[in-house]
Amino acid sequence: MTIPYGPLLVVEDVPNVLELLEVTLRFKGYPVITARNGQEALEKITTEHPALIITDILMPKMDGYALAHRVRTDPLTRHIPLIFLSATYVTPEDKSFAMSIGAVRFIEKPIDTEEFLLTVAELLTQGADPVPEPLGDREFYTGYRERLEHKLRHKNTQISRTERLLETLPAIQRPAFEALLQQTHNDRDEIQAELTQIYKILDDYKNK
Repeated sequence: MTIPYGPLLVVEDVPNVLELLEVTLRFKGYPVITARNGQEALEKITTEHPALIITDILMPKMDGYALAHRVRTDPLTRHIPLIFLSATYVTPEDKSFAMSIGAVRFIEKPIDTEEFLLTVAELLTQGADPVPEPLGDREFYTGYRERLEHKLRHKNTQISRTERLLETLPAIQRPAFEALLQQTHNDRDEIQAELTQIYKILDDYKNK
């Protein structure tokens, strides 16, 4: 199978999900490069010139929203189609924001492999619809802050519910929910770290 375009860039911080996506795409003959966060992805984009970016949203260092904004505001990369994958940012508002910053498709996790491969093939052979003009920085960061604040409230609610549940569970059932609680804490901490950065950026705009 001859591929007349650059590699596909998969950006995902969860190792087993990253491996699944990479193996699935390689099995169909696609050249694949990978990154574990948005910051690493930007470095790969500069040197590898991917034909398509497939990215998770919730990631450390730089998440998918921030990555998409950087890709769309750079004239050298704004033409690259971008697919969002997410198990966390799945409300209609999350998806609407994703499309407003230039995603061409949004796929919820867990991923339907056949649907995923069909989407990839369509974008590579038929092309994507024209992406909208990139949001201005202040508009992007304001919308980004709203999505992060909403998600932080949701994660805090999940933590409270899980902690209450753990108090009532028999010992044999606790390990699975303790692992779930730890993952939710990790997600909450990543969202809080992103939000702290966004508050600082928006404060800087106010002070200009």
